[in-house]
Amino acid sequence: MVDSRPASPEEQPQDLWSSILDSVSTSRSTPSKQILVLGQPSTGKTSLAAALLQKASTDEVKEDQRLDFALGYDWADVRDDADEDTLARLSVYTVPSAASSYTALLPHFLPPRNSIPHTVVMIVLDWTKPWLFLEELHMWLSWVEQWVQGDSARELVIAREENRERLQAHLQHYTEPSSDPDPAAASTLSNTLLPLGPGTFTHNIGGVPIAVVCTKADLIDEGNDVIGAGASGMGGMVKGKGGEWEERTDGIMQILRTVCLKYGAGLFYTTPLPHTLQVLRQYALHMLFMPPAPSPAMAGSEAPAPTRNPFPFLHKPNTLDRDRIVIPSGWDSWGKISVLRDGFDAKAWGEAWERDLEQTENEPAEEPGAKKMFASLPPPLPPFNNPTPEQVFLAKNYDENARRTDRDPRGAFKNPVETSAAGIVGPMGSSSFNLPNVEKALTDMESGFSMSSSTNLGASVNGDPSRKASGRSAGRPAGNLTVPGPGGVPGRSPVASPTLSTTPSPTSGQTQHEVLQNFFQSLLSSKDRPGASTSVRTSGSGPPKPGSGDATDEGS
Repeated sequence: MVDSRPASPEEQPQDLWSSILDSVSTSRSTPSKQILVLGQPSTGKTSLAAALLQKASTDEVKEDQRLDFALGYDWADVRDDADEDTLARLSVYTVPSAASSYTALLPHFLPPRNSIPHTVVMIVLDWTKPWLFLEELHMWLSWVEQWVQGDSARELVIAREENRERLQAHLQHYTEPSSDPDPAAASTLSNTLLPLGPGTFTHNIGGVPIAVVCTKADLIDEGNDVIGAGASGMGGMVKGKGGEWEERTDGIMQILRTVCLKYGAGLFYTTPLPHTLQVLRQYALHMLFMPPAPSPAMAGSEAPAPTRNPFPFLHKPNTLDRDRIVIPSGWDSWGKISVLRDGFDAKAWGEAWERDLEQTENEPAEEPGAKKMFASLPPPLPPFNNPTPEQVFLAKNYDENARRTDRDPRGAFKNPVETSAAGIVGPMGSSSFNLPNVEKALTDMESGFSMSSSTNLGASVNGDPSRKASGRSAGRPAGNLTVPGPGGVPGRSPVASPTLSTTPSPTSGQTQHEVLQNFFQSLLSSKDRPGASTSVRTSGSGPPKPGSGDATDEGS
């Protein structure tokens, strides 16, 4: 028997309460906004993310404690001017580099179907490496177009078209902020639809707001001669001088503005100063809360009032201050770009950019593209300068100096003419200090010793007090060592002075040390010989007086 009773009455209230809760959570939920920061390593993405989220510097993690993940993420609540209501939850995604292993993760976190209307893309370029600007810009803009393309589902196509119409309406209704605005004039200008100029918004199929941010702009006109030379030793680009360098940097800015114009993107230069980062944050919020495109007015009906943006961008464009450039999307044009420097052809650079986009990887280019033209700017950008590391340079010169004996600093204290080798206790020859010659000093001491010995011995034999006194005084060597040589003493065979040559003598074959040893040995052995007193008495100055004894008798 089939049960004809109705289903349980609890099922209907369950579905009813679920729908009520979903509607309440949807109406009271906080909208989510995203900022996608793209850039190569060490371009300042971390500082930008902290400024966008208004994170205090004390909350930042130190470099040695920071963990490198595959994708950086942080968030903060965005409040209104009165700081009462939370308008949105702002999420910032940071990509470490352009490697495919990192960029392939983004579609999983930011699916284009739901993220396109609520995302702002920031492409970060580093002013310490300006020769890479166009190459990196081409790489990141191509990736954004590929990301927006997605799986080409119908819902995604509709989202792209609506978002592109919204950005186009923003570009057409852009008005430069005024210090004293006229409400009537402002309302008239806001309802005026201006056509887009040549080369404006020709790309960016998804209508994603893009901001090209050139960081470290305070190093453009720094006093150093090289940009990017630091402790890392990676070198940099050699700066020009004076107006030549300014003309080159202005030309780079004109090229960047031409490319940004094609994508409806803004261009900003930032420095570590909080003011430039705050301006960038206000622009990002202004583009995130950009109202949708106004619906076309029906015939005979009034145009609907435009939706108010809770974060208006009130900063005027700035193209003169080289470290704080502010060019919002919707303001620039080919005419304004050409005014900065004469001779710049925005149309030619736009066509060159198109050739780079259309060129395949292996197809040879008939005409040079923008990247090749950028590398040959007049004056041409110098090649990458990679100096030798400091330790390698010092090690190389140390080895060269170690092999060269003439580079010994101690050689300055030596006589370059002197070739004698050092003895046991030091050099025995003359030096550059003009010290007395050892050989001459020993000769003089020997002469004084011989004379004093003969005088003392003769005085003691003769017993003459005057001779004793003279003998004692003569026994003391003179201070200046200037005494007659041994040949001037009669009746005494001179003792040979030692020869101070380190090489063997050609006649005797004795070395310097052997000569010195024989010399001192002869002095010692002369006192021990039995006929020493006789030889000394014979060499006296006259015969002894009668009645006087010898030295022994006198002593007794």
